[in-house]
This record gives sequence, C-alpha cells and structure tokens, in this order.
Amino acid sequence: MKIRANALAGIAIAASAALTLAACGNGGSSAASDPSSSSADAKVSGEITVYNAQHDTLTKEWVDAFTKETGVKVTIRQGSDSELSNQIIQEGAASPADVFLTENSPAMAQVENAGLFADIDKATVDQVPADFRPSTNKWTGIAARSTVLVYDKNKISEDKLPKSMLDLAKPEWKGRWAASPSGADFQAIVAALLELKGEAATTEWLKGMKDNSKAYKGNSTAMKAVNAGEVDAALIYHYYYYGDQAKTGENSNKVTPYFFKNQDPGAFLSISGGGVLKSSKNAAAAQAFIKFITGKTGQEVLKNGTSYEYAIASNVDSNAKLVPIKDLQAPTVDPAKLNSSKVTDLMTKAGLL
Repeated sequence: MKIRANALAGIAIAASAALTLAACGNGGSSAASDPSSSSADAKVSGEITVYNAQHDTLTKEWVDAFTKETGVKVTIRQGSDSELSNQIIQEGAASPADVFLTENSPAMAQVENAGLFADIDKATVDQVPADFRPSTNKWTGIAARSTVLVYDKNKISEDKLPKSMLDLAKPEWKGRWAASPSGADFQAIVAALLELKGEAATTEWLKGMKDNSKAYKGNSTAMKAVNAGEVDAALIYHYYYYGDQAKTGENSNKVTPYFFKNQDPGAFLSISGGGVLKSSKNAAAAQAFIKFITGKTGQEVLKNGTSYEYAIASNVDSNAKLVPIKDLQAPTVDPAKLNSSKVTDLMTKAGLL
C-alpha cells in the first residue's frame, strides 16, 4: 500500500508539472504562430481591433454576435480593400490591427506577401473547404461573391449574350456595357483573368474594354445605368442585384443576371478574406473571431441576413435566393496568387485608371 501511495503521489506531481509547463507555454503570440494550436477554442477576453473592408452592416452583425457570445469588445475601423491593406503594410509590426477583413482577396495577398499575417489556427482552417481559402493558409475565406453580367432584358434575349466574358472586348459590344474599373471588385475580376489567361490575353482584353465599355463609379451605379437604358449590360458582382431586388427593386426591375459558367473567367468567384495580424496584442481573441465568422453561427449570418453573399464554410447553405455555388461552374483560382499591383499597372497602361 505504501508503494502504491508513493507511486500515485509521483504521478500527481508529474501531472501538475506538465500542466504548469503547458500554461507557461500558452502565450498569445505562440498560439497564433502555431497552425496546430487551438487558441480559438480557449476562453477569450479583452478587446480587438478589426480593420474592415467588408460591408459595414455584415461585419457589424458578425461583431455583435461574437461579442454577445464571448464578451470580447471589438472596435471596427472601416475602409476599402486597398486603403487598409496599404495602411497595414505601412504600419508593419506597429499596426494596432488584430484582424483584417476584405471584400476581395488581392488585398489579403498583398498583406500576406509583406509577411504580416500569423498562421490561421488549424481548427479554423478545417472549417473552410480548400476551394475557398489560399493554398498557404496564411488567411482564410469568409464569404464569396460571383461575377455576373446584368443585362437589360427588354433589349437583349439571352441567346444574344456573350458566351464568354472575353467576348465583351469584341467590336459588337462597343459602347454597350459598363463596369466600375476603379473599384476593388472589378480589379479582383481582372486579377483572376490574369491568373487564368496570362498577361498577353489580359492586356488584349483590357484594350478592348477601353474601347467598348463605359466607366461608372460603383457596381450599383453601373447596374442602375443598365436599368435606366444607358447601356445594355454591366459586369458586376451578383449580390448587388439580389440586394436591390430584396428592397424596392427600383434599380434592377428591368435587368436580370447572366452567369457565364463553364469555368469562364467571367464565372470567377471572388473570395472575401479574413486574417490575423502578427502584430495582434490579443491573438487568442483575434483567432477566435475568425473561427467564429467561419463557423456555423457566423456563416448563418450570410444565409439569413441581407448581404446576399455566399456562405462558404462549416457546411452552411447560402441564401436560398442565390444560384447554388455548385451550379456556378466557377474556374479554379488560388486566391493567394491574385496580383493586385500587376493588375493596376496593366489597367493604368490601358487607360482605365
């Protein structure tokens, strides 16, 4: 009995020492840098700052639900994709940002290439299918939007529409279509074209776009121009149409969306991104936030809310009004490879920026 008691005491001491060592090694920075860690599962507290280029209403829904569940206070700094990515790069290791959210992935790739993201926790990565995150796993997809051509259904029958986005550069489409070339949305579409077809084909298409298209500021404005009869069609993202339809429909009652499908560049599915900065002072809470918005509750905000963006994670279906992702027949594009700097150079040379 004495030997057994001593053995049990030894086991207890060893277990206590192991727990002490584990606690000492569980700092916030190491949890963020170790992709196999589970800081997103730990009890979190304090506050974080989110640099947000996503729609403010969508992110506020995520933030409110996350704060209600965890008690973590979240400060949101709103801006555009490129504005905030450039700000993070300028701030570097001194950035006050804990989390960066975008509408499109080129801005995420820009920050990744600057070496400023921590690894995403493996538990979070596992929630997001590989098609909807970068191959590097330095950040993750949080939502998606499909490229679409909205057209005037009173002017054009579907059989007269271009079979490919590339056909919009042909002479028969001169003066007939619109886009918002200065926006991050459209530049992400061009980035996908560059990745899929190469620089020569992209340069040629941009030249045709310069000759054929009319520039508007903003996707909603471009769609409104189609609805008003100013142009026959506009190349935008899908949710502008569905969002307007869910309200009054006043800017979309004469248009309908056309999906190119067939792995065409015009079927590009743009991934909205979320990442944790190495500079985060509360890495555990930052990781937990990304896990939350890619989890069931966060993705159901997309399914049941008013953003009309695609849910992509945790096996949550998208809004029932949307064309299912599997039916979009989108081309395969690694979002980590989308080159925003090259795109702006090419668009500037083409006279579009």
